[in-house]
Amino acid sequence: MGNPAGPNDDGKMGASPTRISSPELRFEAWRALTWTLVVGLVVLAVYISQSLLVIFGAMVFATLVDGGSRLIGRWLPIARGWRIGLVLLATVAFLVWLSMFAGSQISQQAAEFPSILEEQTRSLFGWMREQGFQISMDTVQSMASQAASGFGTVTRALGGLLGGLTTLVLIVIIGIYVAAEPRLYERGVAWMLPKARRGQFYHTASQMGYTMRRLLFGRLVGMVFEGCFTYIALLGYGLVTGDQIPMAALLAILTGLLAFIPNVGALISGGLMVLVGFSGGAQMGIYTIVVYLAVQNIDGYFVIPMIARKTVDLAPALVLAMQLIMGILFGILGLLLADPMLAMIKVALEERARAKDAEDETMLDENARQTAGHATTLENDPA
Repeated sequence: MGNPAGPNDDGKMGASPTRISSPELRFEAWRALTWTLVVGLVVLAVYISQSLLVIFGAMVFATLVDGGSRLIGRWLPIARGWRIGLVLLATVAFLVWLSMFAGSQISQQAAEFPSILEEQTRSLFGWMREQGFQISMDTVQSMASQAASGFGTVTRALGGLLGGLTTLVLIVIIGIYVAAEPRLYERGVAWMLPKARRGQFYHTASQMGYTMRRLLFGRLVGMVFEGCFTYIALLGYGLVTGDQIPMAALLAILTGLLAFIPNVGALISGGLMVLVGFSGGAQMGIYTIVVYLAVQNIDGYFVIPMIARKTVDLAPALVLAMQLIMGILFGILGLLLADPMLAMIKVALEERARAKDAEDETMLDENARQTAGHATTLENDPA
């Protein structure tokens, strides 16, 4: 066997057989390779879209923690790490209280909840059949099962092995890491961009964070308002009439939690409230309709407009379309994150439009200076 070729033998090896001599053909080959890489990255993003959605959910959770730490920082001038710890401790304390409260008061109500809903649904369909509508419970159950299975393969992939709890744990863990050192990950993303684009990236990321904090703060205010108002209104009915509305606390908690999902959450919570209300009679059912309308009108005409002035303004039809798409593709997780994702896309597009406007203005100013300089040269040199 011959000796292996070394670095000094490169000149004896000759030209590479893969070399493309024609500059035009070489340019086309590089362009084809670039497009292949772009298409490959798009396919990869689609393939790992469920993981990307979990990461985005972690960003949303990190924004919540960061917003809480900034709010605490207005009154407590302590280090950021301590403020983040206080936010997480308050979150854990709330969950512990909720679990204890649920264990003592809501667990029994939650066990009775499905049977009441089924009974009221049967009564509703029976009334509709009396009015001439041809509806059978078998058909309704079949449609419900098809809707439940229609969340998509991505949702099944997320909840396949260990279920939604694993996804939630991943979101929380990644979100805590990001909230603890956000600049570290921001610099990492900026490092992969060209130097000329890094300043614009930092500005856009700052605007996204600001908008996300305001958006989530508005969602939390709406959740607290709807939950508390619903509980007080449902509890007040029992104090006045002596006839308690079943599962008032559970309905209030569900109303508050579902308020995080714009449009869709209100319809679901309202439907549940009305069904439970009619289980106690027509008067109670009509009262729950009044409570639902009062909550949604006060929230829609007073709470949301006050918050919307400080957050991103999203068109309702656009939000519904985004929720439809994300719900079909990713199920409940996509439905929860549709609104924040749409807000971030809007901020990114607005910042890019502003950057392009600034570039156009700079180019126009440069052209005007060149034109003025050329006219001055012609005046000074009449020949």
